[in-house]
Amino acid sequence: MAKVKGAIVVDIERCKGCELCVGACPTDVIAMSKEVNSKGYHYSYMKNADACIGCANCAIVCPDGVITVYRKKID
Repeated sequence: MAKVKGAIVVDIERCKGCELCVGACPTDVIAMSKEVNSKGYHYSYMKNADACIGCANCAIVCPDGVITVYRKKID
């Protein structure tokens, strides 16, 4: 079975900082930023990119649909 490398992209301007994605990530990839977006919310970001497996749990639990998950097969 091929291994999968994942990556996420968060629309930081639409993220409202609910932190549901942080708890849903099985590999501890996502964290909350210390900076805030234009609406004053701390937004999520990919703190540990090498650990992402592309499971999409974060995108599934996001109530605003601001997370896009990308997957790439690696040999």
